[in-house]
Amino acid sequence: MSSLKQFTIGQLAQEVDIPASTVRYYERIGLLVPEERSHGNYRLYSQASLRRLHFIRAAQSIGFTLDDIDLLLGAQDGKAPSCQKVQGLIEDRLSDIGTRLKNLRHVQRLLKSSLRKCRGAARPKCCHVIELLEAASLR
Repeated sequence: MSSLKQFTIGQLAQEVDIPASTVRYYERIGLLVPEERSHGNYRLYSQASLRRLHFIRAAQSIGFTLDDIDLLLGAQDGKAPSCQKVQGLIEDRLSDIGTRLKNLRHVQRLLKSSLRKCRGAARPKCCHVIELLEAASLR
């Protein structure tokens, strides 16, 4: 075993503040690979694994998918992607975000409209918004 700092799966997960099951999942899909095994056959990870895990979490936090991250890490072919490929990923994520924002703005308008109607009609027993939602759920 190396004299460099090594982490068990639980220690690695704790360092990044994620569940150990998430680390296991990343390992299962090939984003993370333990460098060694202990005498008790526990997975052991290095500082490089910790940096890689931080990279994965940072990339996820700005909207990259795990497939994107796999490509960014060069896990598919062992080499880093070109700037053009990364730009394509960013363009895809921006498009996704634009679509989600559009959908959220639509939901926001509907909720504001419902709130205005609700405040204007203020029924004592049953809100018309509940009636509308119930009617929509029957479709």
